[in-house]
Amino acid sequence: MTEQEAAVRVAELAAALEAHNRSYYLLDAPQISDAEYDALFAELQALEAQFPALLRTDSPTQRVGGVASTAFAEVVHRQPMLSLRKANDEA
Repeated sequence: MTEQEAAVRVAELAAALEAHNRSYYLLDAPQISDAEYDALFAELQALEAQFPALLRTDSPTQRVGGVASTAFAEVVHRQPMLSLRKANDEA
């Protein structure tokens, strides 16, 4: 893949991930499974690693989560809700 082809794919992936983030976080209406989202995200990460010049500060890979919907009340947990590792298989 050339850098020009990668640039096109990076833009496509970033736009798709932004749309899926909006559907998931703001609209509470995910359009794809977590596994499908993770595959798109991993593809973007791999392209950014292979072509560092294509890494943008506003890339979905450069932040955590998204803006939460205001339809839900804020909850304070007794213990911190720490990140879970990616789990793609039983092992």
